Amino acid sequence: MPGDNGKGADEDVVIIGAGAAGIAAARRLQAIRPDLSILLLEAGNRLGGRAWTVGLPGADNVRLDLGCGWLHGARTNAWTEIAGEVGLTVDRTPAPWNGGRQLERDDADARASQEAIGAYFERLESHEGGDTDLAAKLEPGNPWNGHIRAIGTYITGAELERSSVADYNRYDPGPGPDWRVREGYGTLISRYGSPVPARLGVEVTRIDHRHAGRIGIETNQGTLSARAVLVTVSTNVLAAGRIAFDPPLPGKAEAAARLPLGLADKLFLRLANPEALPADTHMLGSTSRGATGTYQLRPFGAPVVEAYFAGDLARDLEREGREAAFSFAADELAAHFGADIRKELSVAAISAWAATPHIGGSYSYAEPGASDLRGELAAPHNGRIFFAGEACSRSRYSTAHGAYETGVDAADLIAGSFQQNP
Repeated sequence: MPGDNGKGADEDVVIIGAGAAGIAAARRLQAIRPDLSILLLEAGNRLGGRAWTVGLPGADNVRLDLGCGWLHGARTNAWTEIAGEVGLTVDRTPAPWNGGRQLERDDADARASQEAIGAYFERLESHEGGDTDLAAKLEPGNPWNGHIRAIGTYITGAELERSSVADYNRYDPGPGPDWRVREGYGTLISRYGSPVPARLGVEVTRIDHRHAGRIGIETNQGTLSARAVLVTVSTNVLAAGRIAFDPPLPGKAEAAARLPLGLADKLFLRLANPEALPADTHMLGSTSRGATGTYQLRPFGAPVVEAYFAGDLARDLEREGREAAFSFAADELAAHFGADIRKELSVAAISAWAATPHIGGSYSYAEPGASDLRGELAAPHNGRIFFAGEACSRSRYSTAHGAYETGVDAADLIAGSFQQNP
C-alpha cells in the first residue's frame, strides 16, 4: 500500500515511477500474473506522477488538476472506463477545441485568425520530405504568427523551432471528444494505483544488471533486487543520468535527451465573486503574440480561473515565482474584463513542473529528426529491463492514456519473459 516502509525483500518485478505508466503496468501484472511479487517505487511523496489533483482551500467539492486535466480521445481512452470503475464522474461538457464556449468575438479578425491557423496546420499535415521544425511552416510576415506560435507551444510545451513536424504528424490521441474527470485526473490515476504495493520517497540511483540472475536496485533507502525492472521515469530524469545503469545504456540516455520534456504550468486563481466571469468559458490572453496564457474561466462553474502557460513563458514565470505569474495573468484578464477584475483574484494553486524533483517538466516532444527514437526508448534491454511512459508512445505521447498503453504493453512483455524464464 502507499507509504509501506518494508525494506529489502527480493521481488519478481520492481517498477520505478508511480505515474500513469507505472501504475498501469502494475495493475496489468496483478491481473495477468497474480503469482508475481510486484513493488512500485516512487521518489516523490504521492502516486500519480504528472497527474496531480489538489483541493481548493475552503471548497471541498472543487478539485484542481495541476497536471494533466483532459481525457484526450475520450471514447477510446482507457482512463475513461477506469474512471467509472473506481467511482469517479466523467464530465462530457465539450472542450474549447471541441465546440465548447469561447469568449472570442466572431468578427473579421477572429475569422482571419482561424483561417491562418487552419492553413498552418494543413501545411504541417501535408509536409513531405525530410523532417524539419514546426517554425519552418510559418509564413514570414503573417500577422497571425503570434497566435499560431501560442497554440503550437501549448501542444508541445516548447517553441516551434525545437519541435519535429514528423512527430507532430504521428500524434493521434484517438477519436474525440475530450472530456474531464470532475474529481480530477490525478485523483483517478492515484486511486487506480491504490491496490499496488508501493513505497514512496524511494529514489533509485543505480540499476546493476551485470549478473544473469537478479538485478540490483540501489536507492536512497537501501538496495533491492528483482528479476525484472520497469523504468517509467521522465525523459529529463533519464537524460540527466539520475539513474545510473551498470553496464551503461547510452542509447537510452541519448534517446531521452532528444525527446525532452516541454513545459506547461497552471495557475489557479480564486474568484471572490464568481459571477464576475462567465462559467466554463475559454479565452486566449492575446492573439498577437506567442508568449500568452490560455484561460479556462470557471471550469465546472467553480469560482476559479485556470491559467495555462507553456514553453519559454512558463519557464520564465516559474523562475520568477507566483507573484510574477499572478501579475501576468491578472494583466491579461484585465485587458479583457477591465482593471477591476484584479480585485476579484487571488492565487489558489500553482504548479512548477520544471522545478518538480524527480520529474523536471511536463510532457515530451521530439527534436527534429528524433521521432523514431520513441521506439528506441521503449525497447526492452536483454529481456530484463523494460521501459514505459508517454515518451515511449509513437502516437499518443504527451498523454496519460499514451502512458497507460505503454505500461500495459511493458507488463505483457514482462509476463512473456517470465514464461520463457520461469
